[in-house]
Amino acid sequence: MTETTLHAPLAPISPWTRVVMVDADAIGDVAADVVAMIAPDGVLGVATGSSPLALYAALIRRRAEGLATEGLRLFALDEYVGLDASDPRSYAAYVRSVIARPLGIPAENVRVPRGSTGADGAAYERAIAAEGGVDVQIVGIGRNGHIGFNEPGSDAETRTRVVELDESTRRANAEHFDGDLSRVPTHAMTQGVATILSARRIVLVASGAAKAAALRAALTGPITPDNPASFLQRHPDVTVVADPDALREHR
Repeated sequence: MTETTLHAPLAPISPWTRVVMVDADAIGDVAADVVAMIAPDGVLGVATGSSPLALYAALIRRRAEGLATEGLRLFALDEYVGLDASDPRSYAAYVRSVIARPLGIPAENVRVPRGSTGADGAAYERAIAAEGGVDVQIVGIGRNGHIGFNEPGSDAETRTRVVELDESTRRANAEHFDGDLSRVPTHAMTQGVATILSARRIVLVASGAAKAAALRAALTGPITPDNPASFLQRHPDVTVVADPDALREHR
């Protein structure tokens, strides 16, 4: 395995934040070390997209080696409004096919936001609370600093709700819609910043130079709704696992 370099936090990062720089091919294993701590039956908040794929692949390998994952309970960060759960581009489909099925997690242990009303958001919050909260929350970071689909302008008190997606986010996700921006949903339901921060532990995974500016701002910039990821500085237990390209401005 690639050697892990642990960097001392740079002010004003919370003293409980760990920044771990590894080669891109080791991100999944390092992040999986944290998730494995809550097996076999913890509550795992899962992100979608490309950033956490290596983490899920590492967990699948560990399951084959004997890690018990069948009892994990999953809560997804977000979902597009307007896509049916059976649509292969939906995050419900992603969670089923990429995470739950390979890890042997039954459907009744998987929850993904759905619907488009405030009541749906409140119900999702109640479901998380009923499970005792999230033990480990996985997040990525958008080029504009979003976490989940909390776009710039989202404040620290937000809870699960419907949001309008920033055009930059829609453009970044157009590749999953045959490159056609007009087919990318304009709204999503997302866990809020406060919901994410209520997790007992957060793991942020990032790779590539395209994330460098947003990651630097999130870790060392001012805490501001203009960069929702910056609110992670207020959390008492955050682990950032990223490659040298993503951390090239964090020196």
